[in-house]
Amino acid sequence: MSVRVRIAPSPTGNLHVGTARTAVFNWLFARHQGGQFILRIEDTDLERSRPEYTQNILDGLTWLGLTWDEGPFFQTQRTELYRQAIQTLLDKGLAYRSYETPEELDAMREAQKARNEAPRYDNRHRNLTPEQEAAFVAEGRKPVIRFKIEDDREITWNDLVRGHLSWKGRDLGGDMVIARAAESNEVGPPLYNFVVVVDDIDMKITHVIRGEDHIGNTPKQILLYEALGVPVPEFGHSPLILNQAGAKLSKRDGVTSISDFKQMGYTAEAIANYMTLLGWSPPEGVNEIFTLPEAAQHFSFDRVNKAGAKFDWDKLNWINSQYLHHLPADTLTDLLIPYWQTAGFEGDWNDRPWLERLAALIGPSLARLDEAIEMSRYLFVQDVGFTDEASAQLKQDGSATAIQAVATAIPAEPLTDATIQDLIKQVVKEHNLKKGLVMRTLRASLTGSMQGPDLVQSWLLLNHHGWDRSRLQQALAVAQG
Repeated sequence: MSVRVRIAPSPTGNLHVGTARTAVFNWLFARHQGGQFILRIEDTDLERSRPEYTQNILDGLTWLGLTWDEGPFFQTQRTELYRQAIQTLLDKGLAYRSYETPEELDAMREAQKARNEAPRYDNRHRNLTPEQEAAFVAEGRKPVIRFKIEDDREITWNDLVRGHLSWKGRDLGGDMVIARAAESNEVGPPLYNFVVVVDDIDMKITHVIRGEDHIGNTPKQILLYEALGVPVPEFGHSPLILNQAGAKLSKRDGVTSISDFKQMGYTAEAIANYMTLLGWSPPEGVNEIFTLPEAAQHFSFDRVNKAGAKFDWDKLNWINSQYLHHLPADTLTDLLIPYWQTAGFEGDWNDRPWLERLAALIGPSLARLDEAIEMSRYLFVQDVGFTDEASAQLKQDGSATAIQAVATAIPAEPLTDATIQDLIKQVVKEHNLKKGLVMRTLRASLTGSMQGPDLVQSWLLLNHHGWDRSRLQQALAVAQG
C-alpha cells in the first residue's frame, strides 16, 4: 500500500502554526514512507473564506519547504461529487430528509436540559411516512439531510498516537446532519464531517493525521466510510500546541500565524525544525537541529507524545539563532536587507562588501532577523543620539580628552584594523589615559550606546562613510556640555 496523506486547511484565516505543525507531521510521514503529500483547500465556508487567506496558506507551506505532490484541490469545485455521495446514502436508506423547524429543535433541547440530559437529536424524523413528508413539504419546510447513527453501535480504532480508542454511538448526538437545508426538496450544501470523508475517499487517503481536537469527529467519519462501502483509513491525532499557561495556543497569545513568524525574523528552516519538535522527540543520538528531509529519515508516530506541546519561545529563539549563526555572510545579507529597508534605513543596497561586513559583524549576536534593525541602526543614521548610559560615559573625567585626541589622530586615508589599534595605543600613551576609559568612550561616541558588536569593526564600517568624525564631534559636544 502506498501511503497517501493530506493537509486540508480552511482559508478563513492565515496559515496557523497548529495547521502548519500538522502539515509538517503529514509531510514527514509521507516522505519517511515514500508516499504522497496532498494539499486540499476546504473552502466551503463561503462567508469567511478569502482568496488572500488561500494565498497566505500556499505561500506559508512553500516557505516552510512543505512541497505537495498533488493539489491544491478546492472543495467548492467538487460539489457534484458530494451530491452523488449523499444520494447514495439516501438510496441505501442510511440517510434521510429531516424537516424540523429551528423552533422545534430548540424546544427539544430545552426539554432535554430540564431533564438534565445531554443535548442530542432524538431521531424523530428518521422514519417519516411518505404522507408525513408530503405534509411537511406542503407547509414549505426545507429539509436537512441526516445520517443514521445507531445508539448501540461501538466505534473503535487503533490511533497511531493514542492507541486503542472507543466511542459509543449513543454519545455522538443522534443522527447527524450531513447537508444543510436547500431551497427545494433537493440536497443542500454538505457539511464538514461528510465532505471530508468523501474527499479522502476520492483522493485515496490512507492515513488521516490531524490534531487531537478532531478526535470527536473520527467516530462519525468512520461510520460514514463504512456506509459508503470503502476501507477506513488509519487515524492519528497529534497533541495540541499549548501556551505557557497550558491552554490551547490562540490569537490571544499574539503571534500564531506562519506569516507573523516570518515577519518577526524567524527562518523557515528554524520554524520547520521547531514545529517538528512540538510533540515529536528524535531518537537518542539525533541532534535537535535538523532539516525536514533529515527529520523524515527518523520520523515515526511511536515518538509522538500524547500530552500537549507547550510553545517555548526561548527554545524557538535558540534554534533560530543556530541557523542564523551558521549562515554565510552573503546569504545573511540577502535576508537582512528587507528588514533594513522596512525600517526606513537609507543605504547603498548595491554596496555588497560593506553590507556583508555588517552582516558578519552582527550575525553571531542575532536570535531573530528583525533584531538587526536596532543592532545596526547606528550604522545607517547619521544622528544616532546617545543613551543615558552613553551620555554618562561621555561626561566622565578624561572622556573629552580622549574624544579630542582620537578625532585629531584619525588619518585622512581609510582606516584599517591595524591603524585603529595603533591609534588607540597612541592616545592612551600620549594622554596618560586608561585604555578601558578610551574604549568605553569610543563606544559611546561612535555607537551612541554602551552595548553592541565589536567596536573596531563598527568603527571601520562608520569610517567607510566618513561618519566617524561627525559622530565624534557630536560626542564631544555632549562631553563638554
